[in-house]
Amino acid sequence: MRRLEIILGPTAVGKTDYSISRALECGSPVISCDSRQIFRELSIGTAVPSAEQLAAVPHFFIQSHSIHTPYTAGIYEAEALELIERLFAEGHETLIVSGGSMMYIDALCYGLDDFPEVPIQLREHLMECLQSEGVGVLAEQLKEMDPETWAEIDRSNGRRVIRALEVCLYTGKPFSSFKSRRFKERSFDIVKIGLDRPREELYERINARVLRMMDEGLLAEAERMLPYRNLPALQTVGYRELFDYFDGKCELEEAVRRIQVDTRHYAKRQLTWWRRDPTIHWISAIH
Repeated sequence: MRRLEIILGPTAVGKTDYSISRALECGSPVISCDSRQIFRELSIGTAVPSAEQLAAVPHFFIQSHSIHTPYTAGIYEAEALELIERLFAEGHETLIVSGGSMMYIDALCYGLDDFPEVPIQLREHLMECLQSEGVGVLAEQLKEMDPETWAEIDRSNGRRVIRALEVCLYTGKPFSSFKSRRFKERSFDIVKIGLDRPREELYERINARVLRMMDEGLLAEAERMLPYRNLPALQTVGYRELFDYFDGKCELEEAVRRIQVDTRHYAKRQLTWWRRDPTIHWISAIH
């Protein structure tokens, strides 16, 4: 039976190296399932694999799309399934998927529910509110309208908050009410392997990686992205904190500290999300 092996886990846990080693063992490419590494204009702040890592095995969905073209978990589902079926048809028996984007992994494994289309004017209004008032204000509004979704999503991710809130506002119903939780059938077996480390060690790795990103030129990369800061791809940790620095809202040292804190919070949300999935086989990332 054809097998899809998904390597998941919190940010900075060590998914890239482990997935490459598994891909070499299986004779598989690595299919990335990361909602930020997919953008070609972003590199340092998204922790794209190094040139050496990319050369070790073929990779898909790494810097393959532009920030200027809207991209969603639904699009990823369709494109990834098409690729997977093609690779299986070419003779692969096991394929390796690696990533930490919860919604993308769920879309690939189970499919997505059909949510209503929302007028672009409403989305643009919420984007303006995001810039003028901050994501916290929108998250509080979402909490009032849909506490279930508020508790589940990354509340520091403006794009995710807006997506849920716009459905609430447009339909008058909670975003969560549109989730049928009916899984779509897949033509292959799915095995999920979760990588984990002691929490203190994981947080140390996150802090160190943020400092390494700064040394590699994250500040300059964020400055190049300033003209595009309102695009959904830039509503993410590592860029929005530096945008605040460019706006004079904080000192650079504080912006870096906030990137570390926000990344640690994101890792915690990832683990909370996946701990509820009994199908994940957890292993230690320490070798």
